[in-house]
Amino acid sequence: MRAERIHPAVFRWLPQSVQRIVEVGAGTGRLTLELLGRAEEVVAVEPAAPLRDLLAQRLARAKRGDRARVRDGFFDDLPLPDDWADLVVACSAFTPEAGHGGDAGLAEMERVCRPGGCVAIVWPNHLHWLDARGYRYLSFGDEEMFVEFASHAEAVELTEIFYPDAAADVRRGAARRVPFATLGVNPPRDVAFKVMPP
Repeated sequence: MRAERIHPAVFRWLPQSVQRIVEVGAGTGRLTLELLGRAEEVVAVEPAAPLRDLLAQRLARAKRGDRARVRDGFFDDLPLPDDWADLVVACSAFTPEAGHGGDAGLAEMERVCRPGGCVAIVWPNHLHWLDARGYRYLSFGDEEMFVEFASHAEAVELTEIFYPDAAADVRRGAARRVPFATLGVNPPRDVAFKVMPP
């Protein structure tokens, strides 16, 4: 997929100027690149070596990319000391499942966040699960949002793999822009967050 663009209000909500940010499950850097101008130091943690390599290449070409380090690590074993970051954030990677976060992952994200800092899950799922763990929820905007594929053929191909229940509708639609509503997925315009007690 070319882009599952995050709602711009999410970026406006995230802190604009802090000392340190940790992004967990950074992937190829969809969020990482947006964070570079917001902190003196950004650590992007990603367990998959091919994604880490792509992210490192993107950062090498990015303005202020020298502020970021890419590290190997998992949600439940972050390679950082206690109380290190002002913001610890994950975007579309965190779930309640143990391999993708879970209680151990939340505990680890909270461990590396300083008192008064914020742990934020951008584009969260399982909101009741996060609410039960003290996370608040914000949603921005109500306009229709789209996944931007490179072509209609790519939209059909990737929908058949990732959203099979929507494949027939996408095939009939003949467009490269597919509404999240068609895919049956919450659009990327929300955040669950917790401010760590002082």
